[in-house]
Amino acid sequence: MWRGMIVLAGLLGAAGTAHANSRYFCSADDKEARFTLESGFESTAGHKLNHFRGALIVKDEAQSTVFGKRVFESQHLTNHWSRDGELLMEVFDGGSDDTDGATLDLVVVAGERGKPAANFSGTYSLTIEGADKPYAVEGKVSCGTK
Repeated sequence: MWRGMIVLAGLLGAAGTAHANSRYFCSADDKEARFTLESGFESTAGHKLNHFRGALIVKDEAQSTVFGKRVFESQHLTNHWSRDGELLMEVFDGGSDDTDGATLDLVVVAGERGKPAANFSGTYSLTIEGADKPYAVEGKVSCGTK
């Protein structure tokens, strides 16, 4: 009987630990861009990143030759903040040989401090610099927690 209680306590403790980590997802699909971002942060001090991935399609024809489709990984998440219902993520793609020096910066600001929710909305801004023409757009984003 004691063994069963110890096993149950261990399982509940592990479940509580896993649930304490924060996992967010955000997406947008409008006339400018389509993207999804998914990230996870530890709940301990420092909120260390433990998961990030994303994908973006820039719909503007002038920009799509350089940044038409991009896949993002952990090294692209240059800034993140999550506290008491508010979420900020900044994704920076410094480009490579295929972008001829152009860079992409995607910033998502969502939620409202003091009002945590499972589903929330916000805005995004997308900036491309170093291309033939500077490009900057803004739009609405939907986010949630898992």
